[in-house]
Amino acid sequence: MTLQVEVAHRLGAAFSLDARFAGSGGLTALFGRSGSGKTTLIDVIAGLIRPDRGRVLLDGRPLVDTERRIFVPTHRRRVGYVFQEGRLFPHLTVRQNLLYGRWFAPRQDRYVKLGDVVDLLGIGHLLDRRPHGLSGGEKQRVAIGRALLASPRLLLMDEPLAALDEARKAEILPYLERLRDETKVPIVYVSHSIAEVTRLATSMVLMSEGRVVATGSVADIMGRLDLHPVTGRVEAGSGLETRGVGPDRAFGLTVLRAASGDLRVPYADLPIGSRVRARVRARDVIVAVRRPEGLSALNVLPGRLSEIGAHDGPIADLRLDLGGDVLLARVTRRTIHDLDLVPGKEVYAVIKSVAFDRHSLGQAVSSESRRP
Repeated sequence: MTLQVEVAHRLGAAFSLDARFAGSGGLTALFGRSGSGKTTLIDVIAGLIRPDRGRVLLDGRPLVDTERRIFVPTHRRRVGYVFQEGRLFPHLTVRQNLLYGRWFAPRQDRYVKLGDVVDLLGIGHLLDRRPHGLSGGEKQRVAIGRALLASPRLLLMDEPLAALDEARKAEILPYLERLRDETKVPIVYVSHSIAEVTRLATSMVLMSEGRVVATGSVADIMGRLDLHPVTGRVEAGSGLETRGVGPDRAFGLTVLRAASGDLRVPYADLPIGSRVRARVRARDVIVAVRRPEGLSALNVLPGRLSEIGAHDGPIADLRLDLGGDVLLARVTRRTIHDLDLVPGKEVYAVIKSVAFDRHSLGQAVSSESRRP
């Protein structure tokens, strides 16, 4: 399933959207700061906004084409939409809320079954309850299930975790990973959280002031130092693609294998061989020019300094190449001077195991696990 978007639209006198991108399945993240146009763009895709000009094609079929005067109504687009809040019907049970979604798909096009959705989202024990008795995370899982039972050709998610506290976010993230990996429904996911995007996205569309600034893989975009003014420097980081090697039960750790070596992280119940994306914040990386010994940090990965970011203050960001993986590190200009750091120099990245929290590790997308 492919999605092509080329649209322009003005909202009032202060904001205009002029964006284009293409997606080809998996989870495409629209990322950017608040006010960058992410929600406006998915509202155009959903049919909630008629753009001034442009087109939206889903698998080659036009949902919008202003030149040809085509505008498919929202209810005929077969597009599921999950909002920031669950927006469930308070007078209906969870089962009834879920089944409500089926009315939006013609009988012959209903490819999603209630039992499959219940199992996927782990909501079997909630079916006879009403929304007022659900937690925020449970409401969002039910809202996602309702959207899926409409048998959509595309699923739009507008910051579905924004209204949840950290505990509820941790609860629902694994279900979003299953949704990405175990269904054939392409997802466009709006977020301004680097942690969410790094963990979930298979591709990324970076937006700023109504424009698409960059598109590509998460690793490529988050590894570009020139994009930090848009991606945000405070939480800058990168994602290492790893595989689970096994537990270190004696010390409550899990071993992950990256391209440049092994990582030891707090214990996570991961199958051996499973693909795991490990997010590392730039501020959690120490850079050494010789392999260090006698440290409390357990993770030492060899690599090469490939780029030093522009800096006009005391802090600079470094881009490290670790056997093909990109890792960002944040250091002082004094460190650059004292260690004589220049592009091409061999270095070691040192990462404390405790730098990996419960939000840092997620199942990496696997083409092998996706249904055809």
